[in-house]
Amino acid sequence: MPQMIFVNLPVADLPAATSFYQAVGATKDERFSDATTSGMAFSDTICLMLLTHDRFCQFSPRPVADARAANEVLLTLSADSREAVDAMVGRAEAAGGRIDPSPIEDCCDFMYGRSFEDLDGHLWGVMWMDVEAFLQAIAGRAASA
Repeated sequence: MPQMIFVNLPVADLPAATSFYQAVGATKDERFSDATTSGMAFSDTICLMLLTHDRFCQFSPRPVADARAANEVLLTLSADSREAVDAMVGRAEAAGGRIDPSPIEDCCDFMYGRSFEDLDGHLWGVMWMDVEAFLQAIAGRAASA
């Protein structure tokens, strides 16, 4: 079985957060959902656990951070193309998110990234990269150094 990641995020309004992430492209997994938690899948290996503040505090002794006031993590999802990056960010905006709180990354024709902020202020990046072109650029820089 491939290794999975479960990103746990505290949310103020569980139904609203669930709807937001469904609009962005995640699928709700009822097996991992109840009145305090929504298990959301971006893929077979990337899972997002949306937790009410009370439920989140059962897993951590630290207080819930205000994601609008401080950075907690940098979360980035990959996309298959520039168009797919724009589409996901567009869906986030349509669902009530704030788009491009971080600068748009458009680097050397092999990397493109945008960002959005969810309803609770959590920042997400969405990035496309042509890995072969990136590796060639790195090799070229190393050879000229």
